Amino acid sequence: MTGEQPATPQTRPGLIGTLIDRFGHLVRELSKFATVGGIAFLIDFALFNYLTARHGVEQLTAKTISTVVAATFAFLGNRFWTWRHRQRSHPAREYALFFFFNAVGLGIAVACLALSRYGLGSIWPGVFRTALADNIASFVVGTGLGTLFRFWSYRRFVFVEAGTQSAPASRPDRDSGA
Repeated sequence: MTGEQPATPQTRPGLIGTLIDRFGHLVRELSKFATVGGIAFLIDFALFNYLTARHGVEQLTAKTISTVVAATFAFLGNRFWTWRHRQRSHPAREYALFFFFNAVGLGIAVACLALSRYGLGSIWPGVFRTALADNIASFVVGTGLGTLFRFWSYRRFVFVEAGTQSAPASRPDRDSGA
């Protein structure tokens, strides 16, 4: 080859170059997703603790309210920053799918909180029916598992790349042109 060529997956030198070419876009998306999610997490955390400590709202109700507020922020941040480069479909479709998958993520966090507070808490109330246990179950375990699910589902079904299907792949007999 003569002359300089722009860096492509075939021309970047070394392992690091190959990894950047292969996963750089994913790292950038994940970084933006984490930033939006981090702010949404702070909104969720602060509102949950405000509602339970200051207003005596029951934990599961407070978690549901705080998650809905944080999810609204997250939708806007992800649509207009994280995945702004991706094809836009009908806004109502994106919003509905986003909140459907967010509801599943909420279910994961609420299930972790309920398991801790009411399941393990019935056995060891002094340990699992405390504010610390509620926060660990909800925000560390529940949010961690829910975040993994959300990233995958938003990327796969909500904010799809141009030219990709927003539903599971079609059957092979349809793809073969038969």
